[in-house]
Amino acid sequence: MVILDGKKVSNDIKNEIAVEVQKIKDKGEKVPHLAAIIVGNDGASLTYVGSKVKACERVGFESTLVQMSNTTSEIELLEKIKELNENADIDGFIVQLPLPPQINEQKVLLAVNPDKDVDGFHPTNFGKMALDMSTFIPATPFGILELLDRYGVETKGKHTVVIGRSHIVGRPMSILMGRKGFPGNSTVTLTHSHTKNITQITSQADIIISALGVPNFLKAEMIKDDAVIVDVGITRVTDETRPRGYKIVGDVDFANVSKKASYITPVPGGVGPMTIAMLLKNTLLARERHNNI
Repeated sequence: MVILDGKKVSNDIKNEIAVEVQKIKDKGEKVPHLAAIIVGNDGASLTYVGSKVKACERVGFESTLVQMSNTTSEIELLEKIKELNENADIDGFIVQLPLPPQINEQKVLLAVNPDKDVDGFHPTNFGKMALDMSTFIPATPFGILELLDRYGVETKGKHTVVIGRSHIVGRPMSILMGRKGFPGNSTVTLTHSHTKNITQITSQADIIISALGVPNFLKAEMIKDDAVIVDVGITRVTDETRPRGYKIVGDVDFANVSKKASYITPVPGGVGPMTIAMLLKNTLLARERHNNI
């Protein structure tokens, strides 16, 4: 059994990006600039955005953090997005989700300029991804592809089962694993809350990508020997023995599933670190795109 170590691979990617940024600096050119908008004070979102800012510093990017209050109106947020769209200094930006209830998430995602949408959530970018055109791939699916690629996990002709159909992970993952090329060329089954006999389906899978958000959902009896397991789930579970009072748990019963799997991602330290690394990679691509216009 091989651990798909997202922490190590994400560090490798950040080091590679830092080398690219140094070359840009040596030429006296503008370094990539990533901005993030956060509305409200959700603890997990603040931690995540903080990690993105630190990652930018590490690779030599410029970064801007726009913090807006929980009472921000939809109009105010759309104004801020317009401002970032028109700011030539910003190569890419993200709007941290979730947003407060008074703001329509769909309207906000549509307002982001697709050329600056380094999260890859805009319908234009999603559509291009589905059509195998060059675009920004959402950071978490992009990170999973990169992990499979760097560990040389064979995907061609394999049966991939994706659990969960969110627009952020499940649905894009199902499209990407079925595309031509590597990683891809697999036969994909997309499962969700209405899927019947899910164990029957997962037990036939060569690769399982679980993005459900249900702690320890995938059990050892649900997989076949030597399956590849990618756990995207991140759930805080109360644990009074921990200093923070909680522990992070994935969708996979790691202790038992890892005994049968050929490759498996840990939680934490698997897919999570890859998401930030690929966001940086998308920002570097955005800068190149702007320079070539």
